[in-house]
Amino acid sequence: MALTLISTHTASADSSIDITSGITSTYDSYEFHMVNMHPANNNVNFTFQVNADGQSGFNETITSTSFRAYLKEDGTGGTLGYDGGADQAEGTAYQRILSTGTGSDNDQCVSGVMTLFAPASTTYVKHFTAVGNGTDHGEYEVTSYMGGYINVTAAIDEISFKFDSGNIDAGTIKMFGVS
Repeated sequence: MALTLISTHTASADSSIDITSGITSTYDSYEFHMVNMHPANNNVNFTFQVNADGQSGFNETITSTSFRAYLKEDGTGGTLGYDGGADQAEGTAYQRILSTGTGSDNDQCVSGVMTLFAPASTTYVKHFTAVGNGTDHGEYEVTSYMGGYINVTAAIDEISFKFDSGNIDAGTIKMFGVS
């Protein structure tokens, strides 16, 4: 497997990072590497949504599931379990990925990788997976695993990332084609 860097997007007090070019039939899958995504607001979730070819509004239908592991800074409260709050069942909201309740302290952020499979297919739904790690507002280190599908057979050619409240204070998203 080889990764080809297609684009780099750096946030600085932006409401979202919208990638509106570069997702084509050139690659069978795309990876989005999110590095040190730091929110302006406290206790927020990092999310994504897509547009099918020719559509607007970032509101495609998503079905998803999630689980997470977490441990408090002082070594207490560790657990692993299903995270029903991150699920959608044929929903059109932005999909939570990477972590939960990310904190806005200077030492808190979230990083991870999301893979979008076969976005140019016009036959099948579009699957995605995401794994991320971040520090939440309660001083927990959280590792999250998410997956699901975008229930549309049209090609996907745009993707948007944002926190569910407030701006992206800082952070970088790199989009790679996978071959």
